[in-house]
Amino acid sequence: MPIIITCVPKKGVHPPLMNVAFRTLSLCQCVCIYIYQIFQRTHSLSSFSKQAKQMTSSWCFSSFLLALLLCILSANSSSTPPTKIGKGYRLISIEEVDGGILGHLQVKEKNNIYGPDIPLLQLFVKHETEDRLRVHITDAQKQRWEVPYNLLPREQPPKLKQTIGRTRKNPIAVSDYSSNGFIFSYSADPFSFAVKRKSNGETLFNTSSDESDPFGPMVFKDQYLEISTKLPKDASLYGLGENTQPHGIKLYPNDPYTLYTTDVSAINLNTDLYGSHPVYMDLRNVNGEGAAHGVLLLSSNGMDVFFKGTSLTYKIIGGVFDFYFFAGPSPLAVVDQYTAFIGRPAPMPYWSLGFHQCRWGYHNLSVVEDVVENYKKAKIPLDVIWNDDDHMDGHKDFTLNPTNYPRPKLLAFLEKIHKIGMKYIVIIDPGIGVNSSYGVYQRGIANDVFIKYEGEPYLAQVWPGAVNFPDFLNPKTVSWWGDEIRRFHELVPVDGLWIDMNEASNFCSGLCKIPKGKQCPTGTGPGWVCCLDCKNITKTRWDDPPYKINASGLQVPIGFKTIATSAYHYNGVLEYDAHSIYGFSQSIATHKALLGLEGKRPFILSRSTFVGSGHYAAHWTGDNKGTWEDLKYSISTMLNFGIFGVPMVGSDICGFYPAPTEELCNRWIEVGAFYPFSRDHANYYSPRQELYQWESVAESARNALGMRYKLLPFLYTLNYEAHLSGAPIARPLFFSFPNYVECYNVSTQFLLGSSLMVSPVLEQGKSQVKALFPPGSWYNVFDMTQAISSKDGKFVTLDAPLHVVNVHLYQNTILPMQQGGLISKEARMTPFSLVVTFPAGASGVQAKGKLYLDEDELPEMKLGNGYSTYVDFFATTGNGTVKIWSEVQEGKFALSKGWIIDSVTVLGLGGSGKASTLEINGSPTNANSKIEFNASEQKHLNSVEDEQKSAMVGIKGLSFPVGKNFVMSWKMGISG
Repeated sequence: MPIIITCVPKKGVHPPLMNVAFRTLSLCQCVCIYIYQIFQRTHSLSSFSKQAKQMTSSWCFSSFLLALLLCILSANSSSTPPTKIGKGYRLISIEEVDGGILGHLQVKEKNNIYGPDIPLLQLFVKHETEDRLRVHITDAQKQRWEVPYNLLPREQPPKLKQTIGRTRKNPIAVSDYSSNGFIFSYSADPFSFAVKRKSNGETLFNTSSDESDPFGPMVFKDQYLEISTKLPKDASLYGLGENTQPHGIKLYPNDPYTLYTTDVSAINLNTDLYGSHPVYMDLRNVNGEGAAHGVLLLSSNGMDVFFKGTSLTYKIIGGVFDFYFFAGPSPLAVVDQYTAFIGRPAPMPYWSLGFHQCRWGYHNLSVVEDVVENYKKAKIPLDVIWNDDDHMDGHKDFTLNPTNYPRPKLLAFLEKIHKIGMKYIVIIDPGIGVNSSYGVYQRGIANDVFIKYEGEPYLAQVWPGAVNFPDFLNPKTVSWWGDEIRRFHELVPVDGLWIDMNEASNFCSGLCKIPKGKQCPTGTGPGWVCCLDCKNITKTRWDDPPYKINASGLQVPIGFKTIATSAYHYNGVLEYDAHSIYGFSQSIATHKALLGLEGKRPFILSRSTFVGSGHYAAHWTGDNKGTWEDLKYSISTMLNFGIFGVPMVGSDICGFYPAPTEELCNRWIEVGAFYPFSRDHANYYSPRQELYQWESVAESARNALGMRYKLLPFLYTLNYEAHLSGAPIARPLFFSFPNYVECYNVSTQFLLGSSLMVSPVLEQGKSQVKALFPPGSWYNVFDMTQAISSKDGKFVTLDAPLHVVNVHLYQNTILPMQQGGLISKEARMTPFSLVVTFPAGASGVQAKGKLYLDEDELPEMKLGNGYSTYVDFFATTGNGTVKIWSEVQEGKFALSKGWIIDSVTVLGLGGSGKASTLEINGSPTNANSKIEFNASEQKHLNSVEDEQKSAMVGIKGLSFPVGKNFVMSWKMGISG
């Protein structure tokens, strides 16, 4: 047996170590937790006092020496569970039912490692669509926890049978069950299953094991479930988050992947962070052809996922096996099929694609007003100004500080910014302050809306001090929450809500009481010091499960700094099971509330996310650090969330803490200007870092954000595509080039849509960037005379001085743009231009593009309501003729807005570009036309392939109504 102690925090040490009610732990775990907490705070908050650091260091060092000695002594006595547990199950019955197959499994040999086996299991398999297969395994005799069907609507498996018997025919050893997309096959004894691609027979998922495998057969216990799959050596896996992946977007063998929503700073690598997304995409290249599929294990229970390169093992502490397989075969098709199941991404209002500014520490309204004014003076675009909790009265939700944010002055400010199209968003945390004079709390108690522990609202501590947590699984809570949002909106007409700390975060652990005879919190010093009187909760298996997931990267207790896992929700649902859907359930309730306010399209930003969160909310990647490494990591996290079905995502630009350098902030805005969600946000203790604080950063911002605001119609069209098909706004390169293996692990570049590639500088002191260009022709959108072409793809070293970010547009594309502006509302009314790209010098080729426009604050994003227009653009070149035309659907809305296309730029034409007759809508233009036609030669960087040549043609002075079809063509000296 390992040496065990009870960790008792020492008074007077740094806040994260104070009054933390740990359960009984191994000494090594205690020390790890202590050192981990010390590292987190002392290395991330510059305001941490010298005295506190000295106290912490002194106490910790003496404790560490003792702990180290005891850990060494106890190492040999520690018992480690075997790698392979049990002999698995055998299939004892099988039959066709409900369009699927239903079977029963019996455990072969019982053992008590991590608890007793569940003796009988029910297997249900169904091809729910041609490209989606479900495999559901649960206890055959007792209902078990699953993600609630009302939160994530889906088909229910057959009800459990009261009696289980054999079918008339004995199960055969191997059998197949197929659809157009998949073949499901199984072996009876020991039971295992495999999923194959129907088109080529390739095995995608295989749970069988033999002596040579590092994993054993399936295990199913009450609090421990294990299942594994074999993988080919060359499989490229992506997903399994949320975590900060130091090796890039591609999953790295032997890195830990733990899924359990946790308030842990995103600076912690390979650690379970704010969201839980147990889904991965597997991309394989066979004979030069890339094919992808997706695998979702729908479970909200905490889990470790072990990726070994040639195998992947799930170890889950509850629930059921509920697998969904998505056939692809393209990466885009996988996300389409995945979001068709979990819910399409929410439509975002147009203004949300503008730039956002926030800071924890805007102490009063005049500071906020100055920020808005200074952005205007610096001529840096800004659409949305945010408040962290500075606007609140005592950190309490749905309140205003009467001194620092007096309502009359705040309303006057909002009227002013609303007139010019700007928006205002504030934060809301789930914890409701326990205060008898606080109306929100009073109404919550009256409606019985809080999570319970032993019959009483569970007491925790967050920024207001003592709090209770709303139970969003309770229908009464959803109604109460909606009413509180309505009341607050009447007080302050905010334009969106930011829901934070919803993992849920707690500054204390265990069972706590409000201390008598002292103020809690004191009102001085950092607010995260636990000041409640707390004690350990060790009496239930829910607080101390037999298997310890790698929570916070250190196997901390699963109830550490969150809601006690033996607390319960509506209908007796345990926090143990529902923990990771807390933020998801809050997003659903918040979305419902906002939708019912004014009939406008909601905007919600949530820190905690789960499978399906993108249907309701956007996400930012949490508390990052102002370092070059964090800048680089932000790209991988952003790309992962596109795969997760949360396309509206971004990181805190310039870092949340501590102070970024001027050079770093320059480079970060050059990346962040192309995040789908683009926001500068900083910590209370960090120096001010608005983009105008440095003139050099302001210049980079004007350049990068200036381009973003020209691209807003393109980004908004991507938003529409995301809502229709789940297509990520920001994508890895392999989404457009799945056959090009070289881009499978590119995590320093990304695409917007299918064809706009961003290649930023991510290293200090660099004025060049080495970028991968997949095969074809690419054109610099900042200087369209510059092109890069290759037959097989290549790396190119690009110049990138401080204020330059490289953004290139791929061939065969038509990109709609506008002229930009300082606010999206004004930018949106400027004339359109089209950029058409052909493969350099080619003939007989086509380019395509699209544009979606609507009344962006209407709740639904769709055609057919009279308030939207959709345009397909086409272009061809061949036989000496260039032709460009549009096909408009429902043009009335665009015509009512007066939008026109006033210029077209065509890139990649062969020859000199000189033109003869220009025809518009079938008629030649006359000599008196105001249309200007010019041509210039393009420069091909690093061109060694046949001295590549191409021309750029610009046509100005057009006046095509966006809402009407047009055709234009001209003859010119092009090859072909």
